[in-house]
Amino acid sequence: MEQTEQHAVAASGEYLTFTLGREEYGIDILKVQEIRGYEAPTTIANAPAFLKGVINLRGVIVPIIDMRIKFNLGEVSYDQFTVVIILNVAKRVVGMVVDGVSDVIQLGSETLRPAPEFSSMLDTRYIVGLGTVDDRMIIVVDIERLMTSQEMALVEATAEA
Repeated sequence: MEQTEQHAVAASGEYLTFTLGREEYGIDILKVQEIRGYEAPTTIANAPAFLKGVINLRGVIVPIIDMRIKFNLGEVSYDQFTVVIILNVAKRVVGMVVDGVSDVIQLGSETLRPAPEFSSMLDTRYIVGLGTVDDRMIIVVDIERLMTSQEMALVEATAEA
């Protein structure tokens, strides 16, 4: 438990918060390049369901990941609030589709708690901790660890190209 608490303390800082369904998530603001409105990406044959396709962002081909599909959050719909957060992770530009962006918040060690331990049925490898701001509970995600994970196959694919 002590190591997890140290990880949460090290993770204190500024976070961009966004919504997926009824939950609010936070990611390190330093990983965010820009926020754009949702536009349908060019689809790629045989891609996993969460990989919606790619967009051309000022000459850079950017894979677009729908986080609602990735996290199995039920029905996916796109509306005027749907946005794409463009990230810089592991020297790679990646976009993630979310329901909406809330704001930028400061989380210190006093408001950030370690993620609870669950059974092996629930994967918490990408959860840094749970932050509280006023009455809001924010799930803080290690977006770099998630986007560079083997199951995403985003970084490995570019290394071979």
